Amino acid sequence: MFRLWARTFQNNHMLRDTCIADDSCDTRTHKVFRALDEVCLQFDLSKPIWLDKNIVEFKRHRKARFTRDNFIDQIDFDYLEIQIIEED
Repeated sequence: MFRLWARTFQNNHMLRDTCIADDSCDTRTHKVFRALDEVCLQFDLSKPIWLDKNIVEFKRHRKARFTRDNFIDQIDFDYLEIQIIEED
């Protein structure tokens, strides 16, 4: 079981969160991108752009923060944080 937790924050307060589960036999990368797509659908967001700092942070900590710099559209929160909370 693969589960990814996504949360949006404004002024260090969590505004909303969701957990996406994936039981497929795909690679970890495919599961992450598919889960992020689902998060963006649920939160009505454009897909964030993965910058080098996000990739390094995600590889090291299984967590990444997407700020205004990662989105093309305007966002109404400070950042979106994704974190893998369970992996097979």
